[in-house]
Amino acid sequence: MILYHGSPAIVSAPDVFRSRDCVDLGKGFYATPLRERAVHWCQRFMRTGAAYLNVYDLDEQAFSRFSVLQFESYSEPWLDFVMSCRSGQDQSSYDLVMGGVVDDWIFNTIELFLEGLISKREALNRLMFEKPNCQLCIRNQTVIDECLHFVESEQM
Repeated sequence: MILYHGSPAIVSAPDVFRSRDCVDLGKGFYATPLRERAVHWCQRFMRTGAAYLNVYDLDEQAFSRFSVLQFESYSEPWLDFVMSCRSGQDQSSYDLVMGGVVDDWIFNTIELFLEGLISKREALNRLMFEKPNCQLCIRNQTVIDECLHFVESEQM
């Protein structure tokens, strides 16, 4: 599986330790199979400097060798998981988590829910028709070391 990671640097040796805490799918290395999504992310870095589209090949055997959680849509289980991760309460031990990106529109809905301004049902109703932009969070360094292979980096 080809994955992309937008960054202000060439990331030939990614690791799970540089990730921020309390993000969408937990602490880990984030990439996407959607090139245009990573290019969009690069545009944020281009405002202040260089941006690189890093390309990787993920050995598909990782999905059978390691513990995987995958969300097909913006759903109640997805929302509960994201809330758990963003609040620092996630205690799961998944090695890879794949699911929808929390972009600006999705973030606004989640913030309204977190602040108690809308109910969980209302948040889910707003998200129901959104097509997820797929992201993959690799949360175990062994997956990176054994299954993720740097292909190239392209300056944007």
